[in-house]
Amino acid sequence: MRRVKAAVKPARAPRRRRSPLGRWTRPALVGGALLLVAGGIAGAGWRLQATGRLEATAEGADARLAALSAWFGLAVEDIQVEGRQMTRREDILKALGAGRGTPILSVDPVQAKARLEALPWVRAAAVERRLPDTLFVRLAERQPLAIWQNNQHLALIDVEGTVITSERLDRYPGLPIVVGEDAPAHAAALIDMLRAEPALAKRVTAAVRVGGRRWNLKLDNDIAIQLPEENPAEAWAQLAKLERANGLLARNIEAVDLRLPDRLVVRTVPEPVKEPPKKNGRPAARAT
Repeated sequence: MRRVKAAVKPARAPRRRRSPLGRWTRPALVGGALLLVAGGIAGAGWRLQATGRLEATAEGADARLAALSAWFGLAVEDIQVEGRQMTRREDILKALGAGRGTPILSVDPVQAKARLEALPWVRAAAVERRLPDTLFVRLAERQPLAIWQNNQHLALIDVEGTVITSERLDRYPGLPIVVGEDAPAHAAALIDMLRAEPALAKRVTAAVRVGGRRWNLKLDNDIAIQLPEENPAEAWAQLAKLERANGLLARNIEAVDLRLPDRLVVRTVPEPVKEPPKKNGRPAARAT
């Protein structure tokens, strides 16, 4: 995986006051200060619970504790991101809700993980606070599988059938097009099957889901391949064998029907209708 250090710019916040103690110069004092604030919160909690203001007060105390910890050096100075290729840096920073100078204890790794996994390209994420001043993010991004066409709308999908994006699809010219409402859920199985015959798979430009049961394929020379509902992999292997043996798909045909288990049906391209020869500039008379 490629490791990228995310550039974090000041978010128009006042420059954080540097602790006179330096970075982790006196860890015992830092810990003692935090324990003192936390102890004060716990001691006052029983009095606030009866008034119904405990939750709001606790949130305010947490904010004050985070601000105090930043003064002692527990503030974000570095954000490290691993596994990022397609996800934009600004989207990552927004999902983290942090920038340089943000109290690191105010960053909730669980909530940040959920926001990151809501981004289109992110399949899974992990967020760690590495004290005193570093946030570490690990991303597993989605892998494009095919272009899904449904009701004239195009979108990029991954191996799980999840829609990634509908923007700039021209960046994926080599991906096949799958057509049909339920095509994304079955696309990965189809493409795995096609890859068993790589030379033939390269020629598939589109796959149309028929009746929620089977696929019709279109090759690069516009020949249509009708796969069966049962045992499509066996039929696909049979077609590849015939192509290797006698160049079936180079012939003047428009469709190959593989739906019957015991035979293969080939439909040839119709011969063009010939005009009757002309005589003296006029069509010859036809016998009636």
